Amino acid sequence: MPTYVALLRGINVGKAKRVPMAELRALLSELGYSKVSTLLNSGNAVFNADMGTSAKLAHDISKAISSRLNIEVPVIVKSAQELTDIVAGNSLTFEEQDFSRLMVAFAQDPGTLAGLVAIEPLVVAPEQFLIGRNAAYLHCASGILESKAAAAMLGKIGKEVTTRNWATVLKLMALADAA
Repeated sequence: MPTYVALLRGINVGKAKRVPMAELRALLSELGYSKVSTLLNSGNAVFNADMGTSAKLAHDISKAISSRLNIEVPVIVKSAQELTDIVAGNSLTFEEQDFSRLMVAFAQDPGTLAGLVAIEPLVVAPEQFLIGRNAAYLHCASGILESKAAAAMLGKIGKEVTTRNWATVLKLMALADAA
């Protein structure tokens, strides 16, 4: 049975859009998914499913969250293989201590990533930015809070994507590999 990673956008930030991870795990199990686990409190889940495409699973999860929790949450689902491809697609150079300063932008439809080109003029050296086939990568050498490019990716320009730092991406990949 294939393994997938679900990434919920914009939950558990402040008081709005609260999704307890125990409820998310229960919801995914009720949808018929197995080996459900979550990572952190920011809407990361790993599960096995034998039905549908990544896009269909994302739609089903978003619909279930809307009906059960009464909140609208964009959901992006990637297969374990897609996640592996995203990790392999990062050609930026950075040190291990910078794992929390490298943002990875995920989109359900890779064509959506083209809209992130608007971030390029905001990238200031030593920052690095790359739009890959399956994800976009932004290394904020001086920190995410100091980066205008990061603010844009987390704001209106990045409204069609969800981001995770590199450390979280690697942890999700390890969970997916273990499933």
